[in-house]
Amino acid sequence: MPHPKPRWRPGDDAPVDIGIRGERIVEVAAVIDRGGASEIDGEGRLLTPPFIESHFHLDSVLSAGTPRRNGSGTLLEGITLWGELQPLLTQEGMRERAREYLRWCVAQGTLFLRSHVDTCDPRLIGVRTLIELREEFRGLVDIQLVAFPQHGLLRFPNAIRLLDQALDMGIEVVGGIPHYERTREAGIESIRLLMDRAQRRNLRVDMHCDETDDPLSRFAEVLAEQTVARDMQGRVTGSHLTSMHSVDNYYFAKLLGLLQDASLQVVANPLVNLLIQGRYDTYPKRRGLTRVKELIAAGVNVSFGLDCVMDPWYPLGTGDMLEVAWMALHACQMSGVEEIPLMFDAVTTAAARTLGLEDYGLETGCSADAVLLDASSVEDALRTRPSRLAVIRRGRIVARTTPPQRTLLADGLAGPVEFHQPAFR
Repeated sequence: MPHPKPRWRPGDDAPVDIGIRGERIVEVAAVIDRGGASEIDGEGRLLTPPFIESHFHLDSVLSAGTPRRNGSGTLLEGITLWGELQPLLTQEGMRERAREYLRWCVAQGTLFLRSHVDTCDPRLIGVRTLIELREEFRGLVDIQLVAFPQHGLLRFPNAIRLLDQALDMGIEVVGGIPHYERTREAGIESIRLLMDRAQRRNLRVDMHCDETDDPLSRFAEVLAEQTVARDMQGRVTGSHLTSMHSVDNYYFAKLLGLLQDASLQVVANPLVNLLIQGRYDTYPKRRGLTRVKELIAAGVNVSFGLDCVMDPWYPLGTGDMLEVAWMALHACQMSGVEEIPLMFDAVTTAAARTLGLEDYGLETGCSADAVLLDASSVEDALRTRPSRLAVIRRGRIVARTTPPQRTLLADGLAGPVEFHQPAFR
């Protein structure tokens, strides 16, 4: 009796064979004659393209507690704490922390990552360190770096010069934080200056934008307008956009049209957004997330990021992108039968569009990158956040996880017990 084959496309019920030669997928069919080639038996489990981290901060990861913890848990104290931590940073320390986290990523099947790196550091330690790690992990984890003026492009002394220096060193995405400038006028000017640089250098843009509860923080409209004016549709990302949860529906309808015209990519960070936003609310208390459901329904590409793990802003985190999608499903009320797979897409295929990835997927001609999950379907994967049985990068297995064995201890039942997830159809 032949072994069941892996399910190759999230949501596809038909098991298939996938043929890999070298670093490429060369065939996808119901049956492939392997002709003596080695085989990974998927046993009917879910095979998916790798997970993608759309928004992260590798320069601060695993630094929680240095020099102190965030007592209030707020965004602003986190920024203040990061300013206290920066003079204490060393390349060696940052390298080891980021390297350890990237190992977590590989083990959990996250093989693509976009990281913002603070350029408001006269030593540019983060820029130098993460450029080195980008090269060290090339071929294992693809890292996109965003030049991010954390303390404000116009607010922080020499921030423009430092950002230009970071771009000259090889940072490939232009970042910003217009809502953190001192005035709306300064925020608008910062967007124009940053878009100038991206357009001149033919780079993508990813800005922290409207990461606030203030409904009058409306820089997303400026970002979208500048995107259209410069003919950069699809190459610009607005990250967070949390003020959108506070604006009235009339303004949102107007803004939605602007986002559609700009083909603006949107990144939400469910874990951190939920924890940090709405801190000044009593009750009713806002959820702190952008309008994920409405944006996706309108055809806007939305992907998810972890944002932070164990740093001045977020003391928790495991690096699991399925955990992010699971949280978003709940917080954004995306539990409809057609909505659940979209949460999986937000950490895979939608995220690939955000990063502008080519050769991503499980189709003939794509790079042979995949994750075999101990799950039978996308819904099962989101429900259980299962073990990554095999992580495949460019045709070779780079990580394996053995599922835990559960033992039931009860009268007459002591000993190993196989636990089978129920299948719902």
